[in-house]
Amino acid sequence: MVDLAEQRRGFRELHQSGTFVLPNAWDQGSARLLAQLGFPAVATTSSGLAASLGRADQQLHRDQLIEHVAALSSTVEIQVAVDAERGYAPDPDGVAATVELLAQAGASGVSIEDYDPVTGQIDRVEVAVERIAAAAAVCDRHGMVLTGRAENHLYGVADLADTIARLRAYRAAGAACVYAPGLGELAEITRVADEVDAPLNVLALRQGPAVPELARAGVRRVSTGGALAWAAYGALVRAAGELRDTGTSTFLDHALAPTLRDAAFPPEPLA
Repeated sequence: MVDLAEQRRGFRELHQSGTFVLPNAWDQGSARLLAQLGFPAVATTSSGLAASLGRADQQLHRDQLIEHVAALSSTVEIQVAVDAERGYAPDPDGVAATVELLAQAGASGVSIEDYDPVTGQIDRVEVAVERIAAAAAVCDRHGMVLTGRAENHLYGVADLADTIARLRAYRAAGAACVYAPGLGELAEITRVADEVDAPLNVLALRQGPAVPELARAGVRRVSTGGALAWAAYGALVRAAGELRDTGTSTFLDHALAPTLRDAAFPPEPLA
């Protein structure tokens, strides 16, 4: 049986030194495969989870996320971190309630962002700080890693000074890790790593720096967001297109190897 306290301790330790990759799984199968490949932890992805349920990003309910996290936590023995978007709540108390539910579902880490999909705006920093502080109180009680996210660069706000100020404020409010998804220039990433006294997560981008470059820049954690999910869906579309258009099945050349499939999905005794 998995010792959740030990898992959370291990996840905290990952953030103490070096650089690690935190891939984002979108369902139980992808989580199992990533665990089999040797990653020490996985995270959820809001866009990948939504797609797996036939929905657009930011269109799911909190209960759907909680159910998803409980399923992932029960199917893999590695740590699970959670993309909790804005906390699925309009106020700090609601954010705290969400994080408590995620703790009960088996999360080892949670991220809270400062973009409000209802208004389509980035939260005022003082509003975001209150929400981060509420989440931090719950994470501290359970030994979870809280990541404070500044969403500026995903929504057209190219103000690096504001991003750094926000990340500093989120750190001061209790975030153990900080994250500004969308940063792709190594010089900007290096500046954030130098000026924010906290472990830094960076989103892996197609045209962005490779993991070794990010490590040299002082990045502690590299995540993938919805990229792995969209790559998998892209492979599905290409394979189905070949079958539809030519009737051939050469896509099977790139199918999952049976050895990895059997290792990730071992048979279980029938009831």
